[in-house]
Amino acid sequence: MKDGIILIDKPTGMTSFGVVARVRRVLSKAEGKKVKVGHTGTLDPFATGLMILVIGKECKKAASYTKLDKTYEATIRLGQTSTTGDPEGEITNVSSIVPTIAKVRQTTKSLTGLIMQRPPIFSAIKIAGVRAYDLARAGKAIEMPERQVTIYDIKIVDYSYPYLKIQTKVSSGTYIRTLAVDIGDYLGVGAYCTELRRTSIDKWQITDAQQLSSLGISD
Repeated sequence: MKDGIILIDKPTGMTSFGVVARVRRVLSKAEGKKVKVGHTGTLDPFATGLMILVIGKECKKAASYTKLDKTYEATIRLGQTSTTGDPEGEITNVSSIVPTIAKVRQTTKSLTGLIMQRPPIFSAIKIAGVRAYDLARAGKAIEMPERQVTIYDIKIVDYSYPYLKIQTKVSSGTYIRTLAVDIGDYLGVGAYCTELRRTSIDKWQITDAQQLSSLGISD
């Protein structure tokens, strides 16, 4: 296996670290020696889509891939909230009000551009050297610092209450789970992300990615 990158279509239910470990195992077995494999940005376990894995000496360039713009498709459930911003958290009913499509469009427009975003506490961001999700699971009180991100575009793909489907192009460091929560807050009804798929990272497209099964990985 030459140094370089592999594009993987991550399946749902698997961590990004799990994807890396499986690919490393397969490549190392094929080469008869340990092959260095890294990722260039995680996807939540419930999410699917494009991951760029760096192989061998390309691992030194991982940071250059991490900072690239990304495109996602997301399904957002209105009227409820989740403690994690996704289906894995504790779900709470908030409102039965049905926002108009005009209000939804106004909301997505308001959240487009250069904005401040507070990442979810259940994230891989380190707080004083410890992953935020580890602190959250331990019941620690966490104040996540806001960060400046860019939402280049939010396209409404479909709106059939309570589900809103969007496609969005964002800068590196943007959390779509947080975007879903912000949409719910703006509408005053609550919301969380039920499905998430990363379809592109800069020039690389999901259509060019391999399934893990093509590498002989079944789980």
